[in-house]
Amino acid sequence: MRIIKSIGILFVLSLTLAACTNKKSKFENFNKNIYTPEYASGFTIRGADDKESVIITSTNPWQGADSVSTHLFIARNGESAPEGFSGQVLDGDARRIVAMSSTHIAMLDAVGAVNSIVGVSGLDYISNPNILSRRDSVGDVGFEGNINYELLLSLDPDIVLLFGLNGESAMEGKLNELGIPYMYVGDYLEESPLGKAEWLVALSEIIGKREDGAKFFEDIPARYNNLKKSVAEAALESPKIMMNTPYGDSWFMPSTKSYAVQLIHDAGGVYVYGKNTGNASLPIDLEEAYLLTSEADIWINVGMANTLDDVARMCPKFTDTRCFRNGEVFNNNARTNAAGGNDYYESAVVNPDLLLRDLIKIFHPELVEEDFVYYKKLK
Repeated sequence: MRIIKSIGILFVLSLTLAACTNKKSKFENFNKNIYTPEYASGFTIRGADDKESVIITSTNPWQGADSVSTHLFIARNGESAPEGFSGQVLDGDARRIVAMSSTHIAMLDAVGAVNSIVGVSGLDYISNPNILSRRDSVGDVGFEGNINYELLLSLDPDIVLLFGLNGESAMEGKLNELGIPYMYVGDYLEESPLGKAEWLVALSEIIGKREDGAKFFEDIPARYNNLKKSVAEAALESPKIMMNTPYGDSWFMPSTKSYAVQLIHDAGGVYVYGKNTGNASLPIDLEEAYLLTSEADIWINVGMANTLDDVARMCPKFTDTRCFRNGEVFNNNARTNAAGGNDYYESAVVNPDLLLRDLIKIFHPELVEEDFVYYKKLK
């Protein structure tokens, strides 16, 4: 009788323990900083005491977003999403991923997880050798507004990595209908080159490799800042830098707070257009662009141009500017494939130090011996 009673007590205790273990946490209990970005402003990773699951929050993940937050709960160890949570839920670490941006590919490749990518957007424009070697098995789901959802569903993804431009992705509704979780990746909105690169830690979290991602990232700021310091210590004269080419009748000039202008500054250059202090590129007319180009010592990021003749065809009036006459025109398309896909927009996100080194070589060639990686001088 005592044995039966003891067994009964143990059974009740085990049920009680199980109930306590499986008791749902509350959303607000996930306030423990698992990873606090040092440079990125668009994501956080938080957990709760005695929980293996985490929540990745993407903040203002598209242009114009104000006080917008999206959340992804990564359920681990059989844990359920907390009470009050209304975001996306990923059941365990992702093993099959659809990446809607080429930068997502570079980030996953950085931590040795590019094989987890089963679908992409615009396969012909991808530069990553692994993806290209698997092009018969990696699905091209198309571009937003023309997504092949039948193909996407057949890829059986654990998660889709999204980005928003001027609002939430048009894919949200259909993905919710199909029961496929998604996460917004806002790397392109970061103003800091190091902030863009740090998003690789967030992507490492979804595959259960956060520590690997953090370890890979921690060396990047050291390399970047050493290059930046070498320019500052050299105390050389700063050349004036013009950017871009016309789009229709307008010429879009980045903000002084932008990623591109931050790189120019860190490489020891001076951006010629200081008027735009907002958070988005602004259009100027061709006459103002001509005056700015005439003022510049160096002209960079000239669209699809591969030669000075290409630039002359796009901007015939600009051939009498000093930077054009002196051949000081450089483009960021040294690693472009046959379809026009440019690795500058892919792997450079995790190699901001190499990008900075290229620009230093352009602005202050005496400081850099290495060959260009992403840039080339037009002839």
